[in-house]
Amino acid sequence: MSETPAQRVGGADWAAITEEVGEHGSALTPMLLDPAECAEVAGLYDEAEHFRSTVDMARHRFGSGQYRYFRAPFPAPVAALREALYPRLLPIARDWAARLRRPAPWPDSLAEWLEQCHAAGQSSPTPLLLRYRAGDWNALHRDLYGDLVFPLQVVIGLDVPGADYTGGEFLTVEQRPRAQSRGSSVVLPQGHGLVFTTRDRPVRSVRGWSAAPVRHGVSTVRSGLRHTLGLVFHDAA
Repeated sequence: MSETPAQRVGGADWAAITEEVGEHGSALTPMLLDPAECAEVAGLYDEAEHFRSTVDMARHRFGSGQYRYFRAPFPAPVAALREALYPRLLPIARDWAARLRRPAPWPDSLAEWLEQCHAAGQSSPTPLLLRYRAGDWNALHRDLYGDLVFPLQVVIGLDVPGADYTGGEFLTVEQRPRAQSRGSSVVLPQGHGLVFTTRDRPVRSVRGWSAAPVRHGVSTVRSGLRHTLGLVFHDAA
């Protein structure tokens, strides 16, 4: 019997992922969705009943392309991945908060954390499905949505780079303390996730640890069709 998405999350080498995220601000996971599951999730984009809103990026000067926010209850793979990933990311979030001498308000369960978000007026679901065609791109940004923020999120590639599309690399730009910004690009293999920082991350400085702001985006898609699943762990105001 094939593994479930939650089982794949549990089977990942989280010690290695934690180390890489700490060093670089992002890390690829093993395959979390198989090709059939990727096709299933990407195919949801044209079924409007699954979504609470659609954003045209060009209209808002966010880039070019579209994304759609899921409405609750989420499709099974989306819900399972969000639930399974939260406790794996939680130790990283708490460690980063300690290094930066910040509060760590995140409880042990995702349900409890989302209750806090809702009590603070952040009650709109944030998991999203993004679609890029040739010429589309996503401007550098941060997914904050309100005062309550979980410091890590995950994006999962749903198509095969180099076959279904070209271009469309995932980009991050980190502002180093008293230094020039540092950029990175990652090609998302189909079904694999990329764990990355939502807002900033701790980096060593002469005073111990400093917060390095990080923004993310997507380079121009040169050809084809690119879908990704975005999992944010705080809800929106």
